Amino acid sequence: MNTIIYLDNASTTPTDKRVIKKMLPFFSENFANPATKWTSSLSKLVDEEVEQARLNIAKLLGADPDEIFFTSGGTESDNTALKGIAFKHHDRGNEIISIPIEHEAVLKSLETLEGFGFKIKFARVDSKGFVDPEEIKRLITKKTILVSIMHANNEIGTIEPIEEIGKICRERDIYFHTDAVQTVGHIPINVKSFNVDLLSLSAHKFYGPKGVGAIYVRKGVKVKPFMDGGGQEKGIRSGTLNTTGIIGLGEAARLASEEMEQTESDVKKMRDLLWDKIQKQIPKVYLNGAEIDSRLSNNLNIIIKGIRNEPLLVALNERGVIAGGGSACAAGSKYPSHVLKSIGVKDNDIFGALRITIGKFNKIEYVDYVVQSLNEIVNSLRDLSPFWEGE
Repeated sequence: MNTIIYLDNASTTPTDKRVIKKMLPFFSENFANPATKWTSSLSKLVDEEVEQARLNIAKLLGADPDEIFFTSGGTESDNTALKGIAFKHHDRGNEIISIPIEHEAVLKSLETLEGFGFKIKFARVDSKGFVDPEEIKRLITKKTILVSIMHANNEIGTIEPIEEIGKICRERDIYFHTDAVQTVGHIPINVKSFNVDLLSLSAHKFYGPKGVGAIYVRKGVKVKPFMDGGGQEKGIRSGTLNTTGIIGLGEAARLASEEMEQTESDVKKMRDLLWDKIQKQIPKVYLNGAEIDSRLSNNLNIIIKGIRNEPLLVALNERGVIAGGGSACAAGSKYPSHVLKSIGVKDNDIFGALRITIGKFNKIEYVDYVVQSLNEIVNSLRDLSPFWEGE
């Protein structure tokens, strides 16, 4: 097949052509720095578009525009949230609670904070990847200043009980952050009903450009700035604004607000058909994480017994099918997925994990080709595999 079938949308999504069209004039025509809006009409025009983007994101999250601050992406937003709260409110306590299946941007930030004397507590997750809010409640002490729990996992698609955890934190006057990089633009979010104080998002996960994101900071919440500089973004994030990226992010947010329901319905239909056909045609294939209807609608993470995923992914790529073996941020790692390890998957099986994530530009008529290719490759690899006993 000459067409590329891209099934790694949790890693990144193609930028919507409507987003690109919106961005283009701001590269070379409307290129001014919005910081000089008081003296330049061109800068004022750019500033108005930046503020419209802020408004679009706020609408998508159920937030107020002045609670949205632009960053370079999810990693910076996570760092800003965790380190910003920890260093600003160290006098209140030194304990932070999270879960072991968080994205590396959170886990590495926590590791750094541990080096500064903060105590990190990890709540257990079950075999589906869910954390029990009661476990969070048990771990909270008078020294706890922050809880950080991702909205949905980037590898297995499990959606955490954020609203319940947020309520627990709000009742105890503890800051609550959620990494919503995998969910913003895909499922409904309301920061007020979720009781979150900080939320991270990234444009390229929902058909916007790479290198730009945002952080929601609830009104009245104080964070220590991640970077020092000219005081842009009310001092939360200094540095000249990536105006083209921000405008693209804003347009992606607008489109998501308008099209989310239909897009996710179409994506889920494709995902469910794909999973149904895989189960019928390939023996000894198991789902990782939450049940199929209790995870992100685009996510399918499976163990294919008796194979390694690297030759599988290479062979699929040769047939024009691009999928993933886990988190894109850890691609090529010789270590097993920390997510699958945390939910109890055995090492031998972890290295056979395949992550398929559907996007809005995928076509349902390609499902049969994908399953046929997968079946043929798996049979071929199993014939050669010392891990396959033909069970």
